[in-house]
Amino acid sequence: MKFSRRTTMAIAVVGALALGSTLGACSSDDSSSGDSGSTTLDPNTKVTLNVVGLLPGAKPEAQQALADEVADFQKENPNITVKTHDYEWKATTFAADLAGGTLPSVFEIPFTDAKTLIANGQIADMQAYLTQLAYASNFNKNLLQYGQGSDGHVYAIPAKSIYAVGLHYNRALFTQAGLDPNKPPTTWEEVRTAAKAIAEKTGQAGFAQMSKDGTGGWQLTVDTYARGGRMEDGKKATLTNDATKASLQFLKDLRWTDNSMGANFSYDWSGINQAFAAGKIGMYTSGQDVYTSLVQTNNIDPKTYGLTMIPLSGGESGVLGGGTMAAVSSKASSNEKAAAVKWIDYRYLRKYTNEGSAKKNAEIQVASKQPVGTPELPIFTQQQYQQYQDWIKTYVNVPLDQMTTFTSKVFDAKLVNEPAIATQDVYKALDTAVQAVLTDKNANIDQLLTEANAKAQRAIDAAG
Repeated sequence: MKFSRRTTMAIAVVGALALGSTLGACSSDDSSSGDSGSTTLDPNTKVTLNVVGLLPGAKPEAQQALADEVADFQKENPNITVKTHDYEWKATTFAADLAGGTLPSVFEIPFTDAKTLIANGQIADMQAYLTQLAYASNFNKNLLQYGQGSDGHVYAIPAKSIYAVGLHYNRALFTQAGLDPNKPPTTWEEVRTAAKAIAEKTGQAGFAQMSKDGTGGWQLTVDTYARGGRMEDGKKATLTNDATKASLQFLKDLRWTDNSMGANFSYDWSGINQAFAAGKIGMYTSGQDVYTSLVQTNNIDPKTYGLTMIPLSGGESGVLGGGTMAAVSSKASSNEKAAAVKWIDYRYLRKYTNEGSAKKNAEIQVASKQPVGTPELPIFTQQQYQQYQDWIKTYVNVPLDQMTTFTSKVFDAKLVNEPAIATQDVYKALDTAVQAVLTDKNANIDQLLTEANAKAQRAIDAAG
């Protein structure tokens, strides 16, 4: 598989990443001894650990696979009771949920948010707990740094979904529109042409764009990077750059000139996934790892799925990359933190470093008809990632042959991290511009970006 052969470039390009009920603030410690202050968990100490589970609305098969993993973990750690809770990170609600104590003790965050949470004292120092793991020194340091504090300690741990944004497309809609699903668009002009054909011949949206809760700004940044622009230059907001203007004009042309974007202009991440899986969208951009969620939550037909490279133009063009970290509440006791690192090891990481764990995890997923082998970028070394792929190759059940125009090219592209300062505020400022061009035919792009830039600059200044 071409993706495997090209992982030799993975470490280099990842280095370019300048990368429902209310819960108590922490998990409950059932031991009468309370907080031991130790970084190891006494096997006689019983701990109940609340952790994030799957996205709300995940299919029963996915829930069963997670339940099987929990049961296996508890068999290995009989003194730890794990309780999973549906969870979807959203920029608009996360801060309030964390401050209000409604998150589990172990939760997931984007790379971009760890530094702020560390500075605010909202996530626990996990250095002493993490170093107990045999593979602790093997992390890709270019990823690990995003979870490190000014003291050099690790607070958030690279966990999953180390991604580069790709162009996802519906092969069935391509065929219905007279397009070749094996030859997806390679330029933005080809994307526009294909979107128009899909809209005219199938009645579905040829192309769709996320636009709210920070996702509009996130994907507009994706579009900007792909055209060679950037949203920040050090501590200066640069939202008025030519690439961002061209990206908004592209959306405006698809919406008002071509009428190829359907009728929904208020998608967030979960909403656009649902519509795409239902066959209502021909193309959209998102992380290459989204296929797993499309299966677990949205019941996509694998035969309809295609993934290709986002079009790149210009010498400074690049692909936005990012990922997910696991963090522990700063209010967690030492026993809970010791239990948490065991869960993080089991749930997210051990499969990459241990053949038995890799195969056991794959067997659980396959038994519940869950995806195994969705493309990803390595958390550890290239050698370990290649070895992991070899371990699970007989279990892979995702349509990798429908993703080759992405997996064969992504490591030749420049990967660029999300804006480094006040990331979510920058995205929120850009949401307004995206929404405006999709809902107002007379939207003034220059004015929208000038206003957004001013908001972003205030947020950057406030972030220090």
